[in-house]
Amino acid sequence: MRTLLLTLAFVFVAGASLQAQDTNLWKTLSKITYEKKFDELLGFKVDVPVFSEGIQALEGEMVEVSGYIVPVEGYKSHTEFVFSAYPYNMCFFCGGAGPETVMEVTSTEPVKYSTERIKLRGRLALNSDDINRLMYVLTEATVIKGSDEGAGK
Repeated sequence: MRTLLLTLAFVFVAGASLQAQDTNLWKTLSKITYEKKFDELLGFKVDVPVFSEGIQALEGEMVEVSGYIVPVEGYKSHTEFVFSAYPYNMCFFCGGAGPETVMEVTSTEPVKYSTERIKLRGRLALNSDDINRLMYVLTEATVIKGSDEGAGK
């Protein structure tokens, strides 16, 4: 009986932790600064993200995040897309938010385009080296069905 109670307590705490993680993930990802570094290929200085310790601790971890699929030109497939904390009309590509509010996603299965908020689970990677890519990359992503669509605002 004691083992059962401990197991249930662990599951409850882990579930609450994932819910809190989702709610605060975009907020955590916004805690970045930038430094100017000379880019040899371009021949001038570019802004390079400097990730906070909290963000660095998430690298390689499975995370949950709610947001919106961004329809961008060059959309490769339904398994590779850009994901935003905000709807399309407010996202980074429309000038309404910063680059820390979007991430590249590679999903394990095709994700149907929707203008509604969806929730994803995947492995977070950080990019500060390739200026032609976004600074956050979510791989091994899957859609969490039946999730609280309002979570993570």
